[in-house]
Amino acid sequence: MRYYKSILKTNKNQITNKLYICIDLKSFFASVECVERGLDPFTTNLVVADPDRSKNTICLAITPAMKSLGIHNRCRVFQIPSEIDYIIAVPRMQLYIDYAAKVYGVYLKYVSPNDIHVYSVDEAFLDVTEYLQTYNMNGKQLGRNIMEDIYQKTGLRSACGIGTNLYLAKIALDITAKHSIDFIGILDETTYIETMWHHKPLTDFWKVGHGTAARLSHIGINDMYGVAMCKEEILYSIFGKDAELLIDHAWGRESATIANIKAYCSSSHSMSSGQVLMRDYTFNEALIIIREMADQLCLDMVDKNVVTSSLTLSIAYSNKLHCPPSNGCIKLEFETNGDKFIIPAVVELYQKITDRNKPIRHINMTFNNIHKENVCCYSLFDEDNEQIFRNRNIQKAVLNVKKRFGKNAILKCLDYLDAATARERNMQIGGHKSGVQT
Repeated sequence: MRYYKSILKTNKNQITNKLYICIDLKSFFASVECVERGLDPFTTNLVVADPDRSKNTICLAITPAMKSLGIHNRCRVFQIPSEIDYIIAVPRMQLYIDYAAKVYGVYLKYVSPNDIHVYSVDEAFLDVTEYLQTYNMNGKQLGRNIMEDIYQKTGLRSACGIGTNLYLAKIALDITAKHSIDFIGILDETTYIETMWHHKPLTDFWKVGHGTAARLSHIGINDMYGVAMCKEEILYSIFGKDAELLIDHAWGRESATIANIKAYCSSSHSMSSGQVLMRDYTFNEALIIIREMADQLCLDMVDKNVVTSSLTLSIAYSNKLHCPPSNGCIKLEFETNGDKFIIPAVVELYQKITDRNKPIRHINMTFNNIHKENVCCYSLFDEDNEQIFRNRNIQKAVLNVKKRFGKNAILKCLDYLDAATARERNMQIGGHKSGVQT
């Protein structure tokens, strides 16, 4: 203990008066399905998965009851032992979004939206520093109140991490709260060093993946104490600039605030779309998907009033081949969001980089250097401006119809071909069934 205190004394300038709460909705998708059925997720065996995608499909969520049986979260359906009886719930992404909106409404009862950072659909950070005195509560009391309010409003159980910075709140949630009777974990820089420095495995810590852990293990480091004690030049030689974040986190330090996150503006922007195909596609079948994806991205750009100047394409082949993907980039003649100009460029790039004899399983398309259309200039020498504006007006008309009557209200003949996926994807959110018809 004396050793820890001597270290903390040299690190005291990092301690702040901030306090953050990180709330996570336990087994969110599965719990929502249980609430909708009047079931208890802690006693009900239920998985959220799409049975139409075969036994190889990944379970989006499983109930705590399933986890208590040793079933791993995000497992595949075929990995669940046959002797276990369970309910399969088809994903209803719109329903989950609606529940998440109700939970966000609970947060707004306690703090301003300026002090909320939604980390994912089921997790959020709250800066409660300025509210504790107002409510005459400490962090744990406020966290417990919010958790109970969420349960009363939605029927969902949650866990809570409380920390003096965003990182410590996240670690308190991910590691400490799991072992707490009330599902509340609390960490400051002192308790982090005392209780987390020798915690294993390293992959339990935020931002430490299996690759990072493997590289650290290679030099004999298997816990955060080892990272903290390691010479910084060694870590920088292995991880480059990412070593700075790793070193800070080893000491329980995090300089970023919710205000910083909200003020951040990336210097470059892009829009992308990716599909993992449900079977191996031939070259010509995948060309249909290429056209559909490019068409949808163009409509998205028109909707956001942005343009692109180049695009990138990545084609991954059948898993059975174990071969590297084909990648390529093409620069457009002028900045645009018009499908009349972009789709031919995408097709040209696809035909150039793709091996026509290999079955295709994964397509990723990115439109680069995205920026607002009102700051770009069209060249009078490259294209007729009237043609550009006519194309954009057609796209806007298509968008208006889709917004009013649903995404499948207006389609191209291409979308009715057997290999097409646009109609099905128009009924999905995040690649999964939305639960509503569009």
